[in-house]
Amino acid sequence: MGIEEKVPSEILLTTVEKLVNWTRKASFWPATFGLACCAIEMMSTGAARYDLGRFGMEVFRASPRQADLMIVAGRVSQKMAPVLRQIYDQMPEPKWVLSMGVCASSGGMFNNYAIVQGVDHIVPVDMYLPGCPPRPEMLIDAILKLHEKIMAEPLGDRRRIAAEEQLAREGAPAVPPGSMPSSYRFDKERRAQWIEAAQQGREEQLRIENWAADRETEQTRGSWSGGAR
Repeated sequence: MGIEEKVPSEILLTTVEKLVNWTRKASFWPATFGLACCAIEMMSTGAARYDLGRFGMEVFRASPRQADLMIVAGRVSQKMAPVLRQIYDQMPEPKWVLSMGVCASSGGMFNNYAIVQGVDHIVPVDMYLPGCPPRPEMLIDAILKLHEKIMAEPLGDRRRIAAEEQLAREGAPAVPPGSMPSSYRFDKERRAQWIEAAQQGREEQLRIENWAADRETEQTRGSWSGGAR
């Protein structure tokens, strides 16, 4: 026997945290942003057959200021990277990023100077979706897993208290799992830079600085190769 049996049937008992997280995941508006062939699968996911409207996501917003989710659908070129970052910065908090397909996640088959080798060099990623290209069912599954992550997120002081309890229980890792860009993990110099930046709280600055340096190096190399020909 609980208090639910003493209140009228029209009343629903819950917590502010669950209600806020439910509203966030039930009105999960993606930005209108597609880069390559994965965007065709993303469009079909929003069409009649798969109908993202079942999950409150049929509204692909033209303005990033009205969007909660960035689906990076396709390869990210060096020229597109600053645009992608600008759109991400214009999205209001809280916001999430879904890396759709192997090209967005790691560069895929495009292992060359023109393509960013993983969008996590430019923006933090909440969910990686493999495939080339992933089918609409796979995208829906990734979005539902992101819904589960949102529903488990604490709010306000509860977020701080949960982080402090985890820190006391497990200790703080030098780099939180999943936060290090994929190409940093196997480069000893870059990995050491990331660990130092994580301790100083400047991961985003390091990510952008190294991306800009890599881009300048590749442009110089391309100019030299062009002159040699």
